[in-house]
Amino acid sequence: MKNNRNQLSPQQREELLTTLKARFTKHADRHPGLDWAVVQAKLEADPGKLWVLDNMERTGGEPDVVAYDENTGEYIFFDCAAESPKGRRSVCYDHAALEARKEHKPADSAVNMAAIMGIDLLTEEQYRHLQQLGKFDTKTSSWIVTPAHIRKLGGALFGDFRYDTIFVYHNGAESYYAARGFRGSLRA
Repeated sequence: MKNNRNQLSPQQREELLTTLKARFTKHADRHPGLDWAVVQAKLEADPGKLWVLDNMERTGGEPDVVAYDENTGEYIFFDCAAESPKGRRSVCYDHAALEARKEHKPADSAVNMAAIMGIDLLTEEQYRHLQQLGKFDTKTSSWIVTPAHIRKLGGALFGDFRYDTIFVYHNGAESYYAARGFRGSLRA
């Protein structure tokens, strides 16, 4: 059970760290040259980041380290589930899109869910980087950060991988589909 400070119990923390370590080890090609012991020490020093990673894990994101930022000293985690996380699908793009729907509203929006979880939606550049690490979203699609000028006109961007090609395209921001969710990133 989570407490009011957004921290995990010792048992939850150990279970999450075990899961993250196994994924880190299994997918070493995503983060060459990085050492799990250093990543774990950094995470253990910031219980709030563990809580965010647990949110990513519980919603089906399968977070993993995909980079290290030498300028900030932060490890960068992305949702690395093969398909858009199951616990984050059937959502429109943002709160304005949710409010614009007059009927058949989805339960939430990608932007709002990400904020509550403590993660950022992937940018187009990050989404393309993710796709260099494997094949993701071959049956689903994921909302990505949309430039303000596109969003102002009612649109939003999403990406997927079909025909051995990364596609980034648009839809009305208020649309939602059972096979579209969102992926997030966390800097720890």
